[in-house]
Amino acid sequence: MSGHNHVDIDLTLSPRVNAVKPSKTVAITDQAVALALAGVPVIKLAAGEPDFDTPAPIREAGINAIREGYTRYTPNVGTLELRKAICQKLKEENGLPYTPDQIVVSNGAKQSILQAVLAVCSPGDEVIIPSPFWVSYPEIARLADATPVILPTHITENFLMDPEILESMLTEKSRVLILCSPSNPTGSVYSKKVLEEIARVVAKHPRLLVLSDEIYEHIIYAPATHTSFASLPGMWERTLTVNGFSKAFAMTGWRLGYIAGPEHFIAACGKIQSQFTSGASSISQKAAMAALGLGYAGGEAVSTMVKAFRERRDYLVKSFGELEGVKISEPQGAFYLFIDFSCYYGSEVKGFGVIDGSESLCRYLLDKAQVALVPGDAFGEDTCIRISYAAALSELQNAVERIKKALVPLRPAVPV
Repeated sequence: MSGHNHVDIDLTLSPRVNAVKPSKTVAITDQAVALALAGVPVIKLAAGEPDFDTPAPIREAGINAIREGYTRYTPNVGTLELRKAICQKLKEENGLPYTPDQIVVSNGAKQSILQAVLAVCSPGDEVIIPSPFWVSYPEIARLADATPVILPTHITENFLMDPEILESMLTEKSRVLILCSPSNPTGSVYSKKVLEEIARVVAKHPRLLVLSDEIYEHIIYAPATHTSFASLPGMWERTLTVNGFSKAFAMTGWRLGYIAGPEHFIAACGKIQSQFTSGASSISQKAAMAALGLGYAGGEAVSTMVKAFRERRDYLVKSFGELEGVKISEPQGAFYLFIDFSCYYGSEVKGFGVIDGSESLCRYLLDKAQVALVPGDAFGEDTCIRISYAAALSELQNAVERIKKALVPLRPAVPV
């Protein structure tokens, strides 16, 4: 400004922040929304968000909370009535005994995970993360000054972790193993038998805790079944169980999740939250009470959504299975298809360039097919692309038609 000496502002950012990568799923979703607002008919299959409305009883509970003036701060760790209801749900559905002081309700499961890792990790500790992984896990480890250690899996094994490989990677620095079943991005579900093998490995390492991300537990396709890791012998004391309301109850915008575990660790999560965001939305917590009141596993409202997800999954598996060279691991839960499209890598397209990996293929499909997908390199597996089938079947049919048409110029470069 005139009349003032120029001062150079120090624009340095924290090394911790500089070490963190931005979320590709958020970036691609934002880009797709911007294109749609500009009039481009983009089909958005990038976000992990159900396309269903929040069930009516839940919406009504939120509206009533506002009308009745339930709009003030709640206790930092969540209302007592909600924590009691969560305890009841965990006991009846998961076989897990908790008391309200072993629960912290947060602004989404992502906050619960971040606070848990911050609470238990010291600088230099290792966080074991099976790949493919949810994009935020490694970055959350970095925010805690911990080291993410990526454990590889393979599509031929349905992207499930091999307990023997896990055992070979553990060291005295190993502090947290993150499990996500059903998985984002693969839809893989760990059987009770495999989880018991993992538990036997965990039991040999006194420092090792397990963070079990069970946000997709109700979106599961028979004959697959969900097993909570903390329900296995000797694992309750070692496990931090994270869940929430976003996925099963189509409540993404209500921002509500929770963590359950031994009081020592949960109190630490509560302490962080007290200096971070304080309590979650009072209105959302009333809505969550209604969600838990819908019945076992969300009752008919959730089972109707799961039935639709299964129909969509079956359609996509069949449709993409017709493409030569494409590899598919059929998801047993969640609402994602993680497909190996690497047979198209190496192709050169006039006016676009070379398809040299998942990111360039996704850019090509957004440009030519106007379908927004997430590149597998965001999840630690560059051979694949994640397709969210949390969209109407008619929209998925349109997307498949566009994708197949756009792939025609890309002749598979790798022999099948």
